[in-house]
Amino acid sequence: MVKRGVKTLPPFKETVDPAQPDDVLELDELWSFVGKKSNKRWLWTAMCRRTRQIVAFVIGDRSEATCRRLWNKLPDDYRQCRSYSDFWDAYQAVFPSETHESVGKESGETAHMERWNNTLRQRLGRYVRKTLSFSKSDAYHEITTKLFIADYNSDHRQYTVT
Repeated sequence: MVKRGVKTLPPFKETVDPAQPDDVLELDELWSFVGKKSNKRWLWTAMCRRTRQIVAFVIGDRSEATCRRLWNKLPDDYRQCRSYSDFWDAYQAVFPSETHESVGKESGETAHMERWNNTLRQRLGRYVRKTLSFSKSDAYHEITTKLFIADYNSDHRQYTVT
């Protein structure tokens, strides 16, 4: 049933509103696990501050290669946006220094992304740190994350009246 739900979703890039010239991205990575806590998985996300939509995400380890996969999944028009992240080295290696800045949480520049992480942990049990709800396979971990983000993005869709 869950797999059928994912198959009916439109391509991810079609669910994201187009970027505007002054858009800002907030980036972060969130820890979870599959099967047992030693099988760590990191959800890397990029959120548009204006729309509060997740414009790209990947699940992997906490490496530069996974960060590069996040960059590659960003829609082209969002790659020109200013972006903010924490001080994790992978961001500085992958995101262009002309548009990217590393900041501490106290700056407030990643506050929306941090709030979204809390929302995810509240609504999707497999992202809670101390839980009995967890994914038993990478495939279902990806599927449930994709469904959650698609639903979240549809709730934050910007409709323009013409």
